[in-house]
Amino acid sequence: MKIFVNPGHAPDPIDDPGAVNVRLGLKESLIARRIGERVATYLANVGYTVKVFQFDGLSQICDAANNWDSDLFVSIHCNAANGLARGTETFHAPYSAKGYLLARAIHQQIVGSIDVPYRYWDRGVKQAGYYVLKYTDMPAVLVETAFIDNDDDAQLLVEREDDFARAIARGVSDFYK
Repeated sequence: MKIFVNPGHAPDPIDDPGAVNVRLGLKESLIARRIGERVATYLANVGYTVKVFQFDGLSQICDAANNWDSDLFVSIHCNAANGLARGTETFHAPYSAKGYLLARAIHQQIVGSIDVPYRYWDRGVKQAGYYVLKYTDMPAVLVETAFIDNDDDAQLLVEREDDFARAIARGVSDFYK
């Protein structure tokens, strides 16, 4: 199985940081990259073929995943809103049954692995027409790990980075069970 991992946005030299937490000096692109690389390592360790591709151009990301004949596509992001919102949410393309099952498997692993109050944390599995979900030829998900502009969630992203990565990798494996 070939898993395409797309850490959202792009660090230097392109410098599309995505969402940021200025107070804590955090950039979505760097956190997503670190989580994505760990996800790839965990998946490779259990026998999956994995490609990590972080780039600013959405069409190039989709073309790379499609041209590689990926079996699954996982895009990793950090959410942002108003500094107060918290939690994790996982998106799949509308009407994609396999995308929904993949999103649910990953989401359940994240919610079960990160120990914060349920009412704040679980924002659900949702449908969305995001470009990378619409224009990839395989089941695809976009994971919003946590809100980088909320200081409590941002601390989770820093302190529990490996837990997020393990949960995403376990979710992919659960999907294939």
